Amino acid sequence: MPDSFVHLHVHTEYSMLDGASRISDLVSKAKQDGQPAIGITDHGNMYGTIEFYKECVKAGIKPILGIEAYMAHENVADRPTRRGIVDDSGGETSSGQKLYYHLTLLAKNNSGYKNLIQLSSRSFLEGYYYKPRVDWNILSEHAEGLIATTGCLGSQVNQFLLNDNYDEALKRAGKLREIFGKENLFVELQDHGIAAQKQTMPELLEIAKTLDLSLLATNDCHYTNRDDAHAHDALLCLQTGSEMQDENRFRFEGEEHFMKTAQEMRERFKQWPEACDSSLDIGDACNVEIGFGEPKLPHFPVPSQYSTQDEYLKELVIDGAKKRWGTKFNNSTGDPIKDRLEYELKIISDMGFSAYFLIIWDLVKYAKSQNIRVGPGRGSAAGCCVAYSLGITEVDPIKYNLLFERFLNPARRQMPDIDLDFDSRYREELIRYLSDKYGYDHVAQIITFSKLKARAAVRDAARVLGHKYSLGDQLVEAMPPMVMGRTTPLAACLEEQDGYFEDYKKAAGFREHYENTEGAKEVIDVAMGLENLCRQDSIHAAAVVITAEPLTEYLPIQQKPTSSSNGTENSNGTIS
Repeated sequence: MPDSFVHLHVHTEYSMLDGASRISDLVSKAKQDGQPAIGITDHGNMYGTIEFYKECVKAGIKPILGIEAYMAHENVADRPTRRGIVDDSGGETSSGQKLYYHLTLLAKNNSGYKNLIQLSSRSFLEGYYYKPRVDWNILSEHAEGLIATTGCLGSQVNQFLLNDNYDEALKRAGKLREIFGKENLFVELQDHGIAAQKQTMPELLEIAKTLDLSLLATNDCHYTNRDDAHAHDALLCLQTGSEMQDENRFRFEGEEHFMKTAQEMRERFKQWPEACDSSLDIGDACNVEIGFGEPKLPHFPVPSQYSTQDEYLKELVIDGAKKRWGTKFNNSTGDPIKDRLEYELKIISDMGFSAYFLIIWDLVKYAKSQNIRVGPGRGSAAGCCVAYSLGITEVDPIKYNLLFERFLNPARRQMPDIDLDFDSRYREELIRYLSDKYGYDHVAQIITFSKLKARAAVRDAARVLGHKYSLGDQLVEAMPPMVMGRTTPLAACLEEQDGYFEDYKKAAGFREHYENTEGAKEVIDVAMGLENLCRQDSIHAAAVVITAEPLTEYLPIQQKPTSSSNGTENSNGTIS
């Protein structure tokens, strides 16, 4: 067995205000260390999966796709009353249980990846209570193709061990073995120098022996390097609204939650080398392939007299052309308008985008029928005569000699992009129309992520470090001014970087504060660790996705929750 290791327990920037690891940094460090694979297990979501997958493939490292799911004590229908602070492992309830527990799941193959999507979706849609949760029944229904571990200190197995209930811990591990199978369940060992981990280690070894399960050494990575621990601590303060000087705040114990090298992991678990070998076995066993670049358009229902979508689109375009150009359009050979339309329709058909135009035409037609204002169309779509004939755009491409190839080019296979503007007051009505037509399980709004930009990072760092607000304001005022929403990265304020030479000159006062103002260096150093991390997710103002198959065939979905007075959640729209 080669002297290497695979990190399977990595939390990225998409573990909202919990993971301080930027995906590119994690992959780069794994690559430099010669690790053959790396796994993503963000808390309760799959937000970073696609970016992580692409970054790994680009670096020549195998991506292992997973999730650290939140799990209910028994059933997602349970709503125990919380008691005290809700910490990373779920806090206490009036019954002494946790609100939720942790469970690590990894996809072995594409079937497992689809089950991860289902589990993530159902945890939000059915199990949301403080966190998106699954339970034993949901796990049983989506176990195929998945590898599971007994989990970290926040897992059910470890929590029962910490409460001196070995028999129940063994029972819970046995249930996981029954669901996932002996070959797909590993007893997870962690050593971050935490007393509780040393306490449970002997009993975890006993569980592995009793149930005949393999050991797996993991390291819970919430930041990339050891010296990132301070910035991660500040990130937790942002999450909990506390200050770093508060001794009673939620915090991670020690500074070991960083990505260790293979050698460091081998040394730490030298008593159980087979536990490190298991990470390589899992790396070999996991093979998920995600395809990109092949549009999968939803089916648009056409009237029975038309055999294909191409035929129906052509009929609509010809009728529209007669209304748009009148006598200038004679629909005969040699007519430049007819030739242009036939040229565009052929490219649209050959590229498989007839359904796209029918969907857009139908939505615009509905909006106009309901007296909902629609814009004239923006961008390169103005050069499309088909769009003009259908009433999607309002600018005549023939009159203004606009090029269709700027909009859709057979040499550049990509989806058409038509920028539509609808009266924002009726946005929900239009989304409801799409859902009624294509199915509520086929239509969703798109998620967006708010990131901590340089200025916000400086102010937040000053606050959590306990400094006066005036220090944060003073530092921000010394930064180069924003230009059309563009901010200067903090590193470019401190050192000259390509593309930011003028900004560097303007940041002379900022560097002066960094060197000479009390507290400024600490604030800026922490702010650089926070910069560009995800702060929160929200719903895109207008973007909507429509899928051919149900959404969860392609991607995880959730219902956006809004907090209510009793700590439960109310759904407020669907995002993916």
